[in-house]
Amino acid sequence: MTAEPDTTANLEVLHFAYHLNRSIWNMESGQQSSSPTREIRVELGSVTYPIYIGTQWLGGISRVLQRDARDLSHAMVICDASVASTFAELVRHSIDALGVRTDMCIVPSGETAKGVSQLTRLWDWMLTRGADRRSIVVAVGGGVVGDLAGFAAATYQRGIRLVHIPTTLLAQVDSSVGGKTGINLPGGKNIIGAFWQPLMVAIDTNTLGSLPRREFASGIAEIIKYGVIERPELFAWLEEHAAALLSRDAPAVTHAISISCLTKAAIVGEDERETSGRRAILNYGHTFAHAIETTAGFGRFLHGEAVAMGMQMAAACALGRGLVDREFVDRQRHLIEAFQLPTRWPQAEPKQMLVAMQSDKKKEHGKLRLILPTRLGHVDLVDDLTEDEIAAAILDPHQEGR
Repeated sequence: MTAEPDTTANLEVLHFAYHLNRSIWNMESGQQSSSPTREIRVELGSVTYPIYIGTQWLGGISRVLQRDARDLSHAMVICDASVASTFAELVRHSIDALGVRTDMCIVPSGETAKGVSQLTRLWDWMLTRGADRRSIVVAVGGGVVGDLAGFAAATYQRGIRLVHIPTTLLAQVDSSVGGKTGINLPGGKNIIGAFWQPLMVAIDTNTLGSLPRREFASGIAEIIKYGVIERPELFAWLEEHAAALLSRDAPAVTHAISISCLTKAAIVGEDERETSGRRAILNYGHTFAHAIETTAGFGRFLHGEAVAMGMQMAAACALGRGLVDREFVDRQRHLIEAFQLPTRWPQAEPKQMLVAMQSDKKKEHGKLRLILPTRLGHVDLVDDLTEDEIAAAILDPHQEGR
């Protein structure tokens, strides 16, 4: 099945991205602001919400919340332990200064926190703090907190309002946008979840300064993904500006985040709940990645590291099918390696990964569907790969024996 983009919508997004790109590159690095400097809107059939992007503006988050959230009377800040005393406290203090009742709950860092026990803990905490349908959950942290707090918001009293304040690059360019929430089970990642769109996404690039190198690089894997599935010009830009992005050059980081958010917003806007197949292209590399995370044990690899290896495995499948040539496989590998991300897992057990992949949410009628590239900027849904083809790609994602 081919997931074709809407040409008119894509041109409109590209036109906006061009003007956004020009203005971003003219921004002064490190400029302090009490309000966001960029706004991207996610347009869905039932709801529209903004993605705000700026630098050093979280201290003024209450102004935006007061404007966009009607009847703001109770904020429930759920944060990662690593940002509890810094960015989460800044957000809590800003909201509290409005005279709004504010509570805060700290979630342990790491993928293992995204499970049933922490979810139950959040539900109980929300109940004891008197959360109701006028309350707002404010998720501050990376993708784990965003998914966990988002699912808690989606299910508590059948759904209360949610604000995402992602503090990692991966969360800023991917997990905070689009409305997917969920938790892991021992046998699979994100098996339990719900679509729950936020009231807004608030991105402050200043939060990235304290990220460890490995975690920052992990987020770049999702940016590479956007280049492969939809934006060849972004892929080429990443090749040219790898050093600037790795060094966290402010204009480069802001550009990468903005174009990534534009891309995901456009795709989600066309297929909010993955009913047409359009949104499925966002899962490029992820079926392999989730199997890597499950079989390796949650926490061994960062999500972006697993995605990087998963994209290379998907490219190897495509090469084996004759959908792409070796130049594509090598070009993708070189870009992944330029950002110091892994491209293979020598200890992978194909049989175990294949079992894990059988519980993938993209499986339909007993067939495993994989997103495979056909050229840079375009991917297809393929549902007739054999286990031998998949195992070969897991063992040899560079296809060096061919």
